[in-house]
Amino acid sequence: MKNYELTVLIHPDLESDIEAPLSKVRSLIEKNGGKVIAEDNWGKKKLAYTIKKESFAVYVHMEVSLPSEAPLKISNTLNITDEVLRYLLVTVDEKLKQAIEAAAQKADASSDEE
Repeated sequence: MKNYELTVLIHPDLESDIEAPLSKVRSLIEKNGGKVIAEDNWGKKKLAYTIKKESFAVYVHMEVSLPSEAPLKISNTLNITDEVLRYLLVTVDEKLKQAIEAAAQKADASSDEE
């Protein structure tokens, strides 16, 4: 299974009951053999341009682990889901992630010495 990052823009009218569309996305991931590693709700933000006549959206970022055939199935389903305005599903570059973590540890170590 590979690691992916999934960012979902949810319809702003659903902000008060955000758990319903999020549980739909989570169940979609689990039905396709994946699992949610981490989830971060970034809240309601203004969009750079209107999408489906909406100027705002609720941003939710997830780190997921998926089998190789799941991203296509998830993309096809999210394309026709009414609650989702847009989404972005990308693979995580493990080497880059490790390099960033190493740089952060190095920065922490150098700040501790001062």
